[in-house]
Amino acid sequence: MAEPLPAALRRERMLELIGRTGFVRVGDLSEAFQVSDVTVRSDLDQLDEQQSIRRVHGGAVLRTPGMREASFEEALETSADEKRRIAAAAAAMVVSGSSVLLDVGTTTAAIAAALAARDDLDDVTVITNGLTIALSLESAIPRFQVVVTGGTLRPLQHSLVEPLASALLDRMHADLAFIGCTGVHPQGGITNVNLPEADLKRVMVGAAGRAVVVADGSKLGRTHLGRIAGLDEVSKLITGESAPEAEVAALRAAGLAVVVA
Repeated sequence: MAEPLPAALRRERMLELIGRTGFVRVGDLSEAFQVSDVTVRSDLDQLDEQQSIRRVHGGAVLRTPGMREASFEEALETSADEKRRIAAAAAAMVVSGSSVLLDVGTTTAAIAAALAARDDLDDVTVITNGLTIALSLESAIPRFQVVVTGGTLRPLQHSLVEPLASALLDRMHADLAFIGCTGVHPQGGITNVNLPEADLKRVMVGAAGRAVVVADGSKLGRTHLGRIAGLDEVSKLITGESAPEAEVAALRAAGLAVVVA
């Protein structure tokens, strides 16, 4: 039988696991680390006190300063009209015969819907790691070719992440990428609350001729744990009318082109 991990190391490994999946149940942690449910709850209480995670019924979710990751369904209800306007502006950039990377998220899901509604588009290839996005584009086939990255399923966002998700992207070069995030900051750059998704978003930025960040106004001025790109690595930000004027001005002063849809 393997020696039990020291408490500090066990909690560090628990935090890594919660970071990868977004949510973990007490029973899953008990089985993974071969300790009792009582010990797991004690560990989670310690991590909660450190503001690393947030205890929820039956388990824990990742917490970062000022924000926990919302599920796809929760985020869908937030700033829906603003996201549709952002999506319309983004979809207008796409031309027939082009290839597009669509990152996972509710704003990029709105872009997918806007693209599918454009009956003037033909011969467009969309590569995505979002299962919801892929399914929403099914009605556009055969005008669109829809490619799913593959990888490991994250239930919160219905997204595919490492391992394997970047294997396809390493062999592709898209004309345009639309990247979602949870933070856009003049110094902190483009960041995301979830580390596995941030890793794949970073790969997407590198796999496209142009990367466009799409984020509603609530994301501006924030910095989160997972770094995606510096402002100089993306071509523009499309945001919405809720974006604070001071934050937009600061981003423009830092050299980022900002479109307010």
